[in-house]
Formats: sequence, structure tokens, C-alpha cells
Amino acid sequence: MATPASTLTAPATNLGIARIRIRSDLLIYLTLLVLTLSAWWVSAQGWFTPWSQTGYWLGVSGGVAMLLLFTYPLRKRWRVTYNWGASKYWFIAHMVLGIAGPWLILLHSTFHIGSTNAAVALFSMLIVALSGVIGRFLYVRLHADLRGEKASVASLRQAMGAQQHAVSTQLNTAPSVLDALHTFEQLALSPAEQGTRHLWRLFALPLQRHHVVNACKVEVKQTIKQRAKQEKWPSSVALMHYRNSCTQIEDYAMSVQRAAQFQTFERLFSMWHIAHVPFVWIMVICAIFHVVAVHAY
Repeated sequence: MATPASTLTAPATNLGIARIRIRSDLLIYLTLLVLTLSAWWVSAQGWFTPWSQTGYWLGVSGGVAMLLLFTYPLRKRWRVTYNWGASKYWFIAHMVLGIAGPWLILLHSTFHIGSTNAAVALFSMLIVALSGVIGRFLYVRLHADLRGEKASVASLRQAMGAQQHAVSTQLNTAPSVLDALHTFEQLALSPAEQGTRHLWRLFALPLQRHHVVNACKVEVKQTIKQRAKQEKWPSSVALMHYRNSCTQIEDYAMSVQRAAQFQTFERLFSMWHIAHVPFVWIMVICAIFHVVAVHAY
């Protein structure tokens, strides 16, 4: 039996996006770890002190980098700067400065704290840097890409509807698999009025998705084996059907998870923003006192 070409091509868009984001997250975390260890190693060599000329200019460079971080939020709020380049590049620069600034200041400190003011300034900076990493994690899950094109529940549900149609077409001979996926959808998208429901979506839902996807793959494998035997498919055709069915299952389940988690990430991002701003101002005030104290004494 001939197999239509349309049934043999099913791009795993949502699953692919999720994997790219995970790889991007891991790369950033690894970069932060390497930079922190490199700053500690350089400090351990004793090549300079915070009061030496090299240490001084490292502190100045780090402070300037931290000040330049404010250009990104100002760019978003000042109407005159709206056309000053794509938001994507401003956000990338914001992330780079958010990594380079704390790294330079760590080098400047040589991992030694000389005064209470310096300790408060350093730890407030580290809190802001860690908060920025958390904010970036939430940001990329609420935006389609670095251009700042914000996703929405409606667009995610639309994408999920397209995936649902593709799954129904691909798996019309496996009603039990469709039922399992629809049950997963209803469970994932049920109202989340309580905080525990948001936590379930954040931590338990990916595990539930993984379990459902694996169970559906086993069912699909058996169905395709039977159909291939009945219709005398070559093994290559049966394997292609199986792979495409698995792709559709994974992509649809990921669409459901993204739609379900969107409101949770949106709520967390709002809470993060409320907590992040005070720490930023504490850091700025402490940094000003630290600079004044250094030059005064």
C-alpha cells in the first residue's frame, strides 16, 4: 500500500524548541560555572589586590558594566529609544553585561571582603546576578524568541490545536493513544487556582508527559506492527510510520505542556520582577557608598 508523503513528514517544532532551550540553559549555567572558577583561580594566584591599580580598574570596569545594564530597561521605557535597534540585540547585550559585570567585580574582590560596606555591595550584586539568571530562565519561556515577541495562551492553544489535528490524522488507527493524549490534555489544562497546582505544572507535569508519551509509543508500536503485517508494508515504511507517529505524540504532548505552564511562568515572572527591582536598588546604593568610601579613605 502506498504511503502519502504528507504522513511521512512531521516536524517536531515544540519538542525541538524545548530541547534548544534546555541546551541553551545548560550552556549558560556551564559558562557561569567556568567564569566563577576562572575568577577564583586568578584570585588565588595573587597577581593583584583590590587596592592595586589592576584591581582598581577591574572594579571600575565591572561597575561600568553593571551601570550599562540599565540601558536595556530604559530603552524599553523611553519612547525616543524605541527605534534604536532591534530589541533582540539589546537583550543579548543586557545578558552579556549581566555576566561580564559580576565576573569583573569578582576578580576585583579577589574573593576577599575588606569591610561591611564591601560585603553588602558584593553580596547584593551576587543576588542581583542570580536573580537575573532566574529572570532569563522565565523570560525565554514567556517569549517566542529574543525579539521579545511574547507568547500567549491563545497562540499556544492554537499551536496545540494544529498539533492535535496532526496527531488525529497520524493516529486514526490507534484510538486508545488518542484517548490517552486527550486525557493528558484535560488533566494538564484544568484550572490552576491554587499555588499547589502551579507547582504541579512546573515540576510534576513534565514527568507525567514523559510517562504518557512512553506509554503511547508502546501502544503505537504494537498497532503499526499489526497494520504492517496486514498490509505487507516493507520494514522501512513501518519504521517511518512509527517514527512519525512518535514525533507527533511528542510534539503534541509538549504543546500541551507549554500551554499549561504558560500561566505558571507568567505568574512567576511577575513575582520575580517585584522581588528583583528592590535588590537592584540596594545594589546601586551599596555600590555608591562603596565607591565613595574607597575614594574618601
